[in-house]
Amino acid sequence: MSRKKIGFFEKYLSIWVAICIALGIGIGHFFGMSIEFLSKMEIYKVNIPVAILVWMMIYPMMLQIDFSSIKNIGRSPKGLMLTLIVNWLIKPFTMAFFAWIFFTKLYSAFISPDMAGEYIAGAILLGAAPCTAMVFVWSYLTDGDPNYTLVQVSVNDLIILIAFVPIVGLLLGITNIEIPYNTLVASIVVFVVIPLLAGYITNKSLVRKHGEEWFKEVFLPKFKAVSIIALLLTLVLLFAFQGSNIIENPLIILLIAIPLSIQTYFIFFISWFAGRFLKLPHAICSPAAMIGASNFFELAVAVAIALFGLQSPAAMVTVVGVLVEVPVMLSLVALANKWKY
Repeated sequence: MSRKKIGFFEKYLSIWVAICIALGIGIGHFFGMSIEFLSKMEIYKVNIPVAILVWMMIYPMMLQIDFSSIKNIGRSPKGLMLTLIVNWLIKPFTMAFFAWIFFTKLYSAFISPDMAGEYIAGAILLGAAPCTAMVFVWSYLTDGDPNYTLVQVSVNDLIILIAFVPIVGLLLGITNIEIPYNTLVASIVVFVVIPLLAGYITNKSLVRKHGEEWFKEVFLPKFKAVSIIALLLTLVLLFAFQGSNIIENPLIILLIAIPLSIQTYFIFFISWFAGRFLKLPHAICSPAAMIGASNFFELAVAVAIALFGLQSPAAMVTVVGVLVEVPVMLSLVALANKWKY
């Protein structure tokens, strides 16, 4: 049997992110004042250039979602319940806890209390957004059941519409950060509801017209690189405005990466061993653990920018989430394959 491989763009995502960080910092350093107008292009606090790029990120993912798959929800209810409990009752709160420990306690000598609050906010946005796209890659690499992974992702996308705003609001309230609910709700509508509906309508109309095989084999591959290219352009834009913060505190990326990595491993182990305890088959347990460990970082980046701005520490945390996601998740893929049962 041939060995399964991750796609070229996905495999080297951390390298592309690192290049974009350097490029963005360089642009910000040399052309900072001349690109300032980009940060002011807003409608109801939603940055227009970022909104366009985020749409380019999210829409191709939403094309893959098939809500008719939810009818298969009863095939392995224990696996789906595990996913929902971990994603919505455990993960957001452990992320907030780890962020609070590191940013307000362990890093107190490096980060002011006001800055710590925004770093925590960025981590909360990551923790409250379970993975939508990359989980298909992780599931594939660990021999997960692709149909069941689709059910998990489809159900999570529906729950995001209902649970994301109240969970983020609750956790941000605990950290004493003022919550602009109108901006938070607008972000969900712009970055989830609209692309989700657009993707669903496109999916159904093209499958009806050309067939499912054409849709999956011909149409979807055309969008394969669009999400990642849009993500990388977003990172260049972000770091063009974050350059001065990083130059003044070059260790900040490493400091942010530590609690995010710990959270990822922690959630994976909870999900994996709970799945084994529930006697889930490997093809169900593996994607259940992966979807909990990884994040819908495209949504987190977009909402962080909408709530706190392009130059905010919160936006910085969500971007570092992208940087650490691939190497950490690949290590968990290797672990899941090693523990395959």
